[in-house]
Amino acid sequence: MKKFLALTLALVMSLSLVACGDKKTDDTKTDEPDQKTEQPTENEGAYKVAMITDYGDITDQSFNQTTYEACKAFAEDNDIEFNYFKPVGDNTADRVAMIEKAADEGYNVIVMPGYAFGGAIVEAAPEFPDVKFIALDVAAGDLLETAVAKAGKTYDYTPDNWDLSEYVDMSNVYCAVYQEELCGYMAGYAAVKLGYKNLGFLGGMAVPAVVRYGYGFVQGVDAAAADLGLTDVSLNYVYGGQFFGDADITAVMDTWYAGGTEVVFACGGGIYTSAVDAAKKANAKVIGVDVDQAGVIAGYAGVEGMTVTSAMKGLYPTTYDTLTDVIVNGNWDAYKGKIATLGLVSGDDPELNYVQIPMGEGTQWSDSFTQDDYKAMVKDMFDGKITVSNDVSKAPSDFATVIAVEDQGAIKG
Repeated sequence: MKKFLALTLALVMSLSLVACGDKKTDDTKTDEPDQKTEQPTENEGAYKVAMITDYGDITDQSFNQTTYEACKAFAEDNDIEFNYFKPVGDNTADRVAMIEKAADEGYNVIVMPGYAFGGAIVEAAPEFPDVKFIALDVAAGDLLETAVAKAGKTYDYTPDNWDLSEYVDMSNVYCAVYQEELCGYMAGYAAVKLGYKNLGFLGGMAVPAVVRYGYGFVQGVDAAAADLGLTDVSLNYVYGGQFFGDADITAVMDTWYAGGTEVVFACGGGIYTSAVDAAKKANAKVIGVDVDQAGVIAGYAGVEGMTVTSAMKGLYPTTYDTLTDVIVNGNWDAYKGKIATLGLVSGDDPELNYVQIPMGEGTQWSDSFTQDDYKAMVKDMFDGKITVSNDVSKAPSDFATVIAVEDQGAIKG
């Protein structure tokens, strides 16, 4: 993990950007912002960095906390003023209010983690043309949903049908999204190779990023079962309809584990608590998401060893490296106006990639699935020998060839 967090700027900036947002593609390689050749022209001392939290906070041990820690580390390493702002409520108006507050207080680089900032960017970014907005996990569709409605038209939730430039002013905005389907695949493949045959996927809300995680997971489970010649692998699939656990969701997880489910991929903020509560009663397992959640899950459950692995995004290096290149190197022109899709950048070292599973103790390695096996799988993904679909228009069962998938829809909503 440490090596992953130390991803070099040279590697990040050696690749070219593919501004594809939500565009459907099975290409497992990813491209990033173009390298600028001119020397920095801006005074880094003039910058102030702010982070706006989404509906969580900086102690969520997931998306917000990881982004906050990256911003804080960058600011301390470069002697730049930093602060974070937490909206009062979970809505666009309150997020916009915090953006306005940060800008009014002189913060001119604002980092925003999560798809929920799509509407806030559309509303607030044009108001502050001198502020640089860096958004993580905000795709074209997240922006268009608000922008198209603002233009008096009806959005059809198909980003490819719309010209983003006609509806959204991206002149001071950079967005990074991830190929969640890849690390979802890795987690599913690893789980079956590690001996689990009865699995579950518990998503939060069925937003594109969560769906991509889930569909990648199904494909990984199916591929591993096929490789092992198994025909008795099953997978329960459901969305909670929210990003936090509660008694109703825990009750469904209790039913799953009582029915033989051995491990559940809990994907969506705090919803993991329901999976962990149920797994603890059944002496069963969970899979974490976004970051290496082994420690988080152990701390919450009071039990070590519950986490099989975690499907991880590179939130920390994305934040740290982008701030470094924009502020220290003066390369904002290589980022503004673009949506980068981040995934695999190395076929030889999985820890350099923006999507991965933990190489350390966060994965329960065994003779049936070793670190060398994982490296070989990543190499095949990077080389295109393994392809993973991110077609969110399909159903989970559409990706099953040898496994049985029971799609249970949504628990709430």
